Amino acid sequence: MPLGLAVALAVGALAVLPRAYEAGRLISFQDDPVALADHAVAHSLSASVAEREINAALAANDPDLAQSFVDLARDNNVSIDPALSESVRQASAEAGTVSHSMDSFARGLFTGEPDDLVGFAGTAVGDLFVFGDIRDAAREGSRLATGQPADELILGLAGVGIAVTAGTYVTVGLAAPARLGLTVLKAAGKTGRLGGRMALWIGRSLREIVDWSALSRAVRGVSITEPATAVRATREAVKVEKATDLVRLAGDVGRVQMRAGTQAAMDGLRLSEGPRDMSRIARLAAAKGGKTRAILKLVGRGAILLAFGAFNLATWILWALLTLLGLAASLKRMTERMTERYCAYRRWRRARARARQAQADNASASERTLPAERLAPAAPDLEPTVIAPVLVPKLDCVDLPSIKLPPWRGLMLPRSGANGVHLEVVEEALASLRTAARAA
Repeated sequence: MPLGLAVALAVGALAVLPRAYEAGRLISFQDDPVALADHAVAHSLSASVAEREINAALAANDPDLAQSFVDLARDNNVSIDPALSESVRQASAEAGTVSHSMDSFARGLFTGEPDDLVGFAGTAVGDLFVFGDIRDAAREGSRLATGQPADELILGLAGVGIAVTAGTYVTVGLAAPARLGLTVLKAAGKTGRLGGRMALWIGRSLREIVDWSALSRAVRGVSITEPATAVRATREAVKVEKATDLVRLAGDVGRVQMRAGTQAAMDGLRLSEGPRDMSRIARLAAAKGGKTRAILKLVGRGAILLAFGAFNLATWILWALLTLLGLAASLKRMTERMTERYCAYRRWRRARARARQAQADNASASERTLPAERLAPAAPDLEPTVIAPVLVPKLDCVDLPSIKLPPWRGLMLPRSGANGVHLEVVEEALASLRTAARAA
C-alpha cells in the first residue's frame, strides 16, 4: 500500500508541480507590471499572432498600433514577414504627411477629439491656453442651463483643467503631466473610451471637488474672448485642495501619453478600473515605451494584474506542498515496511538455523550417551537359538524417542561416524555375535 500510494502521489506531482511553479512566479510578479507584461507576452506572442494583429491594425487605418506590434515582435525575437514590415512603414509615412498632420491638428484644436499624436498636440495646445477648457465648459454649461442633456464629466474635467492650467503657469510647467492627463481624460470621455468603473470613480471625485451650482452660474456668462473672467469664476467653483487624487490620476495619464502616445493612454483608460491600474500602466509605459499599446492590445489587463486570483494561485502551491509531503511520507513508510520485512525474514532464518542445529546436537548427544550394556555380548552359556533374538531387541530397542538407531541390517555393515554410530560399538557387537555362533 505505501508503494502504491507513493506511485500515485508521484504521478500527481508531475501534473501539480509545474502549475505550482508558475503560480509562484506570478505571485512574485504581482506588484511588478513590467514582469507581468513580459510573462504574459512570452506566453501569447508568436509570429502568426503578430502578423494577424498587424494586418488588423492596417485594415483599421491604425499605423500607430501596427508599428507598436512590429516593435514588440522585434523586441521578443519574433520574425515577421519583411513585406508586412514595409507596409507598416509606408502607412506610417502616409500618416505623417503635412496635409494629414494639419487636418489632424486642426480637428484636435477645435473639437478636442484627437485621433493621433498630431491631433492630441492640437487639443493640448488649446487646453494649455485655456481655450479648450473654456470651450468645453461653455458648451456643456449652456446645455445644463437650458435643461438639455449635458455631460457633467466633461464639464467637471473642464473646470478642474482650468484650475490646473492656472497652476501650470504658476509652477512654470511643474504640473504639465497633470495638464496633459486631463486633456486625455476629456478626449477619452468624449469618444467613449473611458472604462465604466474609471468613469464612475472620476464622477465621484468630481462631485467632491466641484460645486456644481457655482460652476453652472460661472459658465453661463463664460466667453472664449474673456478667458481671465472664466478662469476666476471657475476657480471659485472648484475646490483644488480636494483634487489631489484626480490630479495624481491625470499625472499618470500624462506620463503614459508622453512615453507611449495618446492612443496608448486612451487604451489604458479603457482597461483601467481605478487610479491604481493607471499607475501600473504608467510604470509599464515608462519601461516599454512605444510597445505599450501592443502589449495592452495583446494581453489586456493581464499586463498589469494577475490573470488568476491570488487565492487560485495559492491553492496550486498548497496542493503541490501537500503532494510532496504525502510522497515523502509514503516513501518513508515504504522504507520502514521493507526494513521490517527484511529484519523479520532474517530473524526467521536465524531461528530456523538454530532449531536445526539444536535438533542435530540433541541427536548426537543422545547417541553418544547410549548405555554400553545394551550392546554387550550375551553370556556364553545361552542357547544358540536364544542369542540372536535377545541381541536384536537390545540393538533395535530405543529408550528415547528422539534417538533413531539404524536398522539391524546397518549393524551388519561398517558405517562411518557421519550418521552418529560409533564403529567401535559395531565391531564389538559383531565380535560377540561371531563368538556366540562358534560356541553354538
